[in-house]
Amino acid sequence: MTSLNDLPIRDDLRGLTPYGAPESRVPIALNVNENTHPIPESVAHGIISSIAAAILSINRYPDREFVALRTALADYLGHDLTAENIWAANGSNEVLQQIMQAFGGPGRSVLGFPPTYSMHSIIASGTGTRWVSGERDADFEMSPATVVEWIERTDPDVVFLCSPNNPTGTPVSIETIEAAYSAARGMVVVDEAYSEFSPEGEPSALTLLPGRERLIVSRTMSKAFAFAGARVGYLAADPAVTDALRLVRLPYHLSALTQAAALAALEHAPEMLAMVDDIRTQRDRLLIELAALGFTPWRSWGNFVLFGGVDDPHAVFTDLLDRGIIIRDLGMPGHLRVTAGTERETTAFLTALAEVTGRSREA
Repeated sequence: MTSLNDLPIRDDLRGLTPYGAPESRVPIALNVNENTHPIPESVAHGIISSIAAAILSINRYPDREFVALRTALADYLGHDLTAENIWAANGSNEVLQQIMQAFGGPGRSVLGFPPTYSMHSIIASGTGTRWVSGERDADFEMSPATVVEWIERTDPDVVFLCSPNNPTGTPVSIETIEAAYSAARGMVVVDEAYSEFSPEGEPSALTLLPGRERLIVSRTMSKAFAFAGARVGYLAADPAVTDALRLVRLPYHLSALTQAAALAALEHAPEMLAMVDDIRTQRDRLLIELAALGFTPWRSWGNFVLFGGVDDPHAVFTDLLDRGIIIRDLGMPGHLRVTAGTERETTAFLTALAEVTGRSREA
């Protein structure tokens, strides 16, 4: 049988492994930061009706510019954004890929700050862009001085900042983003996939967009909107950025059914986002309970918690899996990551974790 090594693939792709979290079908899945709350039935009926209407004209190509969806996303984000500021694709990964196709590529570099979202470096490799790893401050934080130092040292064409950061949950301050933009000559991309889970009143990088044509803020409907299976990601930026992405996108890249489903979900945004407060509650509960069990949870503004102090992460992962609970073994020494699920799921995880590690809650 022919193997991958027998094929004439690009030299820079040899030896790489594809992204892939385990897909074990278990009763409690807390490994890929999905929103474990199902969408309300009334919203589901609205989405079905919207898709059904779109099917009646499925013989025609969809709106290539998806103007209605871009307008709805601009209205959702606010900040005086218009459709011209918005771009969307099949998940935020495709959005990031198009950014790298337009602004990265052979002979160019992108600076990121591991541990961070692993797809950032994978997308860099896939587009022939050189990945440069910067370093974080203590406790996975990111100060303006540290970001500026790495930008000045490496002179990247693109800078990736993830806020809240995956897998650590730590945010990147507005001051750090401002400093990065001022220091960089190229594009600065702020990945805000988990922004809706941040504390109320905390400013988004969206507030920095006016007058900063090289700043891009990436978002997704997968997390807070419980829309992971629909694959809808988007960004906000200067209209010139969307013009650049038109040069690299495939024609009609967003299907009529995807557009219809996303539009219906946005029409029900309050209902779709009603579970965010509960998820924040369970995340904060994890921070407290994991510490009480003697672990070291890192502060998180996402819908997940990274915790250290795990003697044998793979063994704990396996023991939990045997009990029908899957979390994420990231390969970080002494660490595991768990998604904040429903109250029932969170309770089941904490109970099982205490059992498999032999730990009891500290008084």
